[in-house]
Amino acid sequence: MAVTFKQRIDVSTDMLAFIGNGDVPDDARSFDADAVTLRFQLGDGDHPPVCRYGDGTDADAIVVLRVAATACRRLFGTLPDAPATWHLPSDLRALVLALRDCPLPEPACYTMRLAKSIELLCATLAVLDDLVPADGSGELSELDSLRLAAARRLIDERWQEKLTLDSIARACGLNRAKLTRGFRTLFNSTVAATIADRRLHGAHGLLLATDLPVSSIGYRCGYQNNASFSRAFTRRFGLAPTRLRALELAA
Repeated sequence: MAVTFKQRIDVSTDMLAFIGNGDVPDDARSFDADAVTLRFQLGDGDHPPVCRYGDGTDADAIVVLRVAATACRRLFGTLPDAPATWHLPSDLRALVLALRDCPLPEPACYTMRLAKSIELLCATLAVLDDLVPADGSGELSELDSLRLAAARRLIDERWQEKLTLDSIARACGLNRAKLTRGFRTLFNSTVAATIADRRLHGAHGLLLATDLPVSSIGYRCGYQNNASFSRAFTRRFGLAPTRLRALELAA
């Protein structure tokens, strides 16, 4: 039987990426014995999308990133202490899909995958502390962890809708108490604070990418009046919405 190998992307002297189904070529396995290895799996009906750090099987992953530990510490200051598996949030899953399904012909595809590999590495390491463990360890059962991960994805994807504790709990198969306690345990944040932060980041993006009035942006992001939106935005970003937009336009 023919062996299928992933496409190798030589990102830099400190980083290799492998995209697609199959094994990592043997000649790449000796790259930096102390390298950090991240494996991204998209899952199926019975298994959720995950990111694995440390030991694992390369053939099961759609994307494999191998990066010199010194480079990771230089860029992000720290690394996980032990092998771990995390649920893959929607934004990281989108990057993995973009890497796998690049529609460009070569050599443009190679170049895009090189850039997206760097983006995936940076995006993953930037949020390691917020990722949900997928190994069933800790205070919560594996099933509850999966349901809480679904609650986080729901907020990430539907933050512009009217979300309540009860509606999120029902959608994810949790009761209200387990949602609130589990969310704080896994994400070190309340559900309300996570929704507010996601909405404010959405408003930040709309301020810079559109010419919509500030009051309209606030309303779209769940704020019923401009004053409360401006106060919340200023607390989060240190500048009022109108001031932020003015500075960006002047830059």
